[in-house]
Amino acid sequence: MATDAPPPEHSTDTMRDQPTTEAYLEAQKSAEFAELRRSHRSFAFPLTVAFVTWYLVYVLLCNYAGDFMGTKIAGNINVALVLGLAQFATTFLIAWFYSRHAATKLDPKAAAIKSRMEADA
Repeated sequence: MATDAPPPEHSTDTMRDQPTTEAYLEAQKSAEFAELRRSHRSFAFPLTVAFVTWYLVYVLLCNYAGDFMGTKIAGNINVALVLGLAQFATTFLIAWFYSRHAATKLDPKAAAIKSRMEADA
């Protein structure tokens, strides 16, 4: 059976040395890593709080403002349906914003840290 075969032998010339635990701890303490974390947190935390608040407002409106949520907008479409669909739109919009933020702000910083660690290993 193919899964019983031993792993392929690699020479030490073809394998890169992996960074040590100490190297990871040193990178974690660096100003560059702190800036990466700050950039991530300053984006992710406020959007998370905003979205959870928006979701809870929707749930509370559904529970305690039934007359308002049942208000017809057009045909059988009411406020609850529109706000419920807006929850999906908001989710995709936040995912798109985060993807753009990560590609422009986070990924270059993370790549710089990674390349520095790999060069030191």
